[in-house]
Amino acid sequence: MNVLTEMEMLPDAIVQYILSYMNNARDVAICNCVSKRWKDSTPYIKSLYFPRNSFDKLMGPEDPDDIIEKMISSIAHLEELVVYSPFSSSGLASWLSVAATSLRHLELRMDNLAEHNPSFEGPTKMDSVGVAKNLESLKLWGVLMTQPPKWDAFPMLKSLEIVGARLEDQALSSALQACPHLTKLLLLGCEGVRSVSLELPYLEECKLDFYGMGNCSLSLTSPRIRLLEVQGCSWIRVCQTNCLHNLSISNNSGRVDIVEFGDLAALEILCIRGVQWCWDAISKMLKWASQVKHLYMKVEFTGDFEALQPFPEVDLVDFFNSHPKLRKFDVHGAMFAALCQKNSLKNVDTGFTIPCLEEVVITVRSPLNAEQKMNTLESLIKYGKNLKTMVIKILQMKSCHNSTDDFFEEVCRFKYLNRKIVRIE
Repeated sequence: MNVLTEMEMLPDAIVQYILSYMNNARDVAICNCVSKRWKDSTPYIKSLYFPRNSFDKLMGPEDPDDIIEKMISSIAHLEELVVYSPFSSSGLASWLSVAATSLRHLELRMDNLAEHNPSFEGPTKMDSVGVAKNLESLKLWGVLMTQPPKWDAFPMLKSLEIVGARLEDQALSSALQACPHLTKLLLLGCEGVRSVSLELPYLEECKLDFYGMGNCSLSLTSPRIRLLEVQGCSWIRVCQTNCLHNLSISNNSGRVDIVEFGDLAALEILCIRGVQWCWDAISKMLKWASQVKHLYMKVEFTGDFEALQPFPEVDLVDFFNSHPKLRKFDVHGAMFAALCQKNSLKNVDTGFTIPCLEEVVITVRSPLNAEQKMNTLESLIKYGKNLKTMVIKILQMKSCHNSTDDFFEEVCRFKYLNRKIVRIE
């Protein structure tokens, strides 16, 4: 007995239930050709997905927009729609209006980034999205938004994701004003943004990734924010941070100049990365994040102006006394070098311990000050009473000098003496 025969023996309700889990538009079209009974199950589908190549082999006069609308029209209560295949703005408005009442989740590959002079005679693709007012989540790929979209409001929208976009400040601000109840906001790979001011009272998760010169400014007012990741900003102001648990700040193109944060007592994970940070910004973040449990630092240089400067000396004892709950410390070249200066261990007393530290990941890029670096490694083992793992990463270290070989031999000896804890990568 084949599968088709077995399916025909099932009650209508069971067949409808099984087929309702199909979501690929091509599979739905094929099933409609199997039998009238299977075709009659189409209205019960909840989710519909059009892959990128859905209409690559389309033959005949029928337009892809018409096919999408026809299929959506055959579904009684469509809740999720994902369209990666090409479509027009007029087509989008037409078939979204069909499913606007029931649609809760929408994902679109807009593909209009290349439009340098978009026509404003009719509604744009972004305007057309506003038809689906009952959305709970919206994800858009390849977005051109240089003019404010004509959106009234999305009163139920909780999650907004825009990936790969060319934006203007006013257009972005206008779009977000139409989404007052967001709890999740992702703007990834966005260019053209210069200044962003967000006031979203229910926002809990926010990831912002801005392309360009790395000189964007950000002001965020969201008292419920728990996770914040920012890339590409030189000036960051976040006042209400009582709930902030996870914070990541990076700038791959420019310099982080100014950071202003409220109370970070709840912060457990802090990640700071970039080519250059002003030392005032670094020292403020380390001071505010005194209760952090996981600290990741990969900043190559400091300096208040264009000139790149090394980190100033950091007292190892003061550092760990100021971060008593630190469990995992992932530190790269510049900060590790700052902890390895000749005076970094001058304040060690007999009662000093690093009570909570369990894992250390250290990236070493230079054999300079080898003796101080080895002293620091040994001190972490000695005073880290609960230390379980130490990973030493040797990265891009030039081997043109005898000191490099000598330092590496010392690291290998150190690893051998502490082989239950230390490993080299």
